[in-house]
Amino acid sequence: MIRRNPLDSRLFCGAVGVAVLFCALEIAGRTGLIDPLAFPPASAVAGRAASLVTDPEFLSDVASTLGVWALGLLATVAVAVPAGFLLGSLPRVESALRPIMEFLRPIPSIALIPLALTLFSDRFDMKITLIVYAATWPVLINTMYGLKDVDPLAKETLRSFGFGRLAVLWWISLPSTAPFIAAGVRLASAIALIVAISVELLGGGSDGIGSFVLETAGGLNPMEHIIAASVWAGVIGVVTNGLFVLAERRLFRWHSARTEVA
Repeated sequence: MIRRNPLDSRLFCGAVGVAVLFCALEIAGRTGLIDPLAFPPASAVAGRAASLVTDPEFLSDVASTLGVWALGLLATVAVAVPAGFLLGSLPRVESALRPIMEFLRPIPSIALIPLALTLFSDRFDMKITLIVYAATWPVLINTMYGLKDVDPLAKETLRSFGFGRLAVLWWISLPSTAPFIAAGVRLASAIALIVAISVELLGGGSDGIGSFVLETAGGLNPMEHIIAASVWAGVIGVVTNGLFVLAERRLFRWHSARTEVA
């Protein structure tokens, strides 16, 4: 008996959902249910989005946003993973810093843009800083909780053979925590992209998808350009998330199998 791949069915259902939404927006725009000046028909937006693929200015802005996104995400991992291991390994330090973390975590990074504008003269530094601030939390918390999931018997066994704390951390804690870190990085990647575009849109600057939206807002058919650029931002988010999911499945098959058995 041939098993059907559940991923294929999800892709099919997702494609059907997109098609239904496209048709509904097209009908609403053509029949006047939605003001076409406020929200153009879906076919017009799709045509504009297709034309952006050959627009050098837009492609340059996309490359700029992706560059900031990638550097911000790398900086986030470099900060959040060691901090997560530190806090997860030292319960007293975690208890001391937990109130500060719970105070800072709900503050939206977008609300910090006015403060960041006064602190940073360089827009690039401002983008990276805000990305790191917003994207750190899922990586940090996932790392901490991943450490709590490490098998204590495996750690005690390694210690009984004379291995020190760093060796236990490298050979036991890090491999066991890696799937949790990967999941946190995947969540952080979406947050980083949102923050990058939002800062470009609200914080000013001359490059990036957000800046492209601002520049085209005063031109001909501005809503088509704005929505088309937003569509591409969504596509980039879906693609990057899908790549992270595929990487997790390939690298951590053993963790998925263990979860299914549990």
